[in-house]
Amino acid sequence: MHLFHPSETLTIRMAVPADAEALRRLAQLDSAPAPGPAPMLIAEVAGELRVAVPLYGGREIADPFRPTAELVALLIERTRQLAPPRRRPARRFRRLARVRRPATALRA
Repeated sequence: MHLFHPSETLTIRMAVPADAEALRRLAQLDSAPAPGPAPMLIAEVAGELRVAVPLYGGREIADPFRPTAELVALLIERTRQLAPPRRRPARRFRRLARVRRPATALRA
């Protein structure tokens, strides 16, 4: 089964406040909790919201009556590209004390 018909337009964009009602409806269809105020990346096919993925991780929501697995994978990959890299904890370099050993005498 195809993701969508070739004549349909796929749009990937950040959700805006005007998308709140459509996101709530999509969450209801998917039996998911309504999304919070976190930034979300959305995919629309022919102007219809199909998938939404939180930008900084979390549960995606998708239309369960449409083939969306590839859209979900595409949006998850795109969020990885958009999200800032996670900072690793700074490593503290410790200077190891060198243990001095007595010099060995050269044998003649």
